[in-house]
Amino acid sequence: MKYLLLSLLLSVISVSTAVAETVVETPYGTSEISIKVHQVKGAPVYYVIGMPGVPGAANEGMTSNAGFVVTEKGVVVYDALGTPVHGYRLLQEIKKITDKPVTHVIAGHYHADHVYGLQAFKEHTKATIWAEKSAFEYIDSPDSGMRLSQRQDALFPWVNDSTYLVKPDKTFIGKKTFDMGDATIELMLAGPAHAPDDIIMLVQPYGVVFSGDLIFGGRLPFLGGGRVDTKQWLAGLKQLESMKPAPTFVIPGHGTPSDNPVKDITFTREYIEFLRTKLGQQVDQLNTFGEAYTKIDWSKYKDVPTFEAANRRNAFQVYLEMESELFK
Repeated sequence: MKYLLLSLLLSVISVSTAVAETVVETPYGTSEISIKVHQVKGAPVYYVIGMPGVPGAANEGMTSNAGFVVTEKGVVVYDALGTPVHGYRLLQEIKKITDKPVTHVIAGHYHADHVYGLQAFKEHTKATIWAEKSAFEYIDSPDSGMRLSQRQDALFPWVNDSTYLVKPDKTFIGKKTFDMGDATIELMLAGPAHAPDDIIMLVQPYGVVFSGDLIFGGRLPFLGGGRVDTKQWLAGLKQLESMKPAPTFVIPGHGTPSDNPVKDITFTREYIEFLRTKLGQQVDQLNTFGEAYTKIDWSKYKDVPTFEAANRRNAFQVYLEMESELFK
């Protein structure tokens, strides 16, 4: 019996030690999830992949992707993750790869799951934070304060009373290019689409695209939110499709990056076109949304992993858009 108790005690100590080894301490609190950095083959471009699901305790609010480019003149970061804790962890991962300073942080768009990590870069680097000027449509709106309060409740302690929304240091309108010596960073406004300030970032000469939430890799995009403009979203996707030479690798805002960008871009474009066409027909016939949704054949998309979670909400958003367009 004595040896059994000793064995159980050692087992508990072993488990506790294993758990403790997974805890990462940051100035903003602790984190227990794994963050793995991936590299694009043949390019000094790196990225981390967010966890699935709605931001919550299980994923600590880290649901979006982010990445960075190591250049001759410094490191350019695209998106900063959804909490200061994970923004800081991303910064620590950058330091493991290079001793070059972070010089630019690009806010791909101002949605909560992408921007609260900016606080870590603001407080622990000398980088300039860039956004498209349309970002202030959100930053200066009541929505920004309400969203922060919601995240402080839903994501405590990773988002808490010390968390704040970091504004960009500099903005641009439409397009911006950075000469980084051995690489060129091209920023292009694709919004208003998923958000008013959607930015596509192209890394040349490698042909790598950070698409932000214009593309959700391997899943249906999330179209919910009153600021979505699917007509402009389609224009942004067509802009990606028309790039010459074509992109070689795409890192989406959520989901799996791909070395077949054309396939992922086409899938997203065709899905949004399907929604607009089918729901536009239902609006023309003056059917209610409930009637419209049941009349449409969804078999083409029902096996996509996020269909159950996203499709009905997406359809409702587009129904409202098509209704609005009908009366313009």
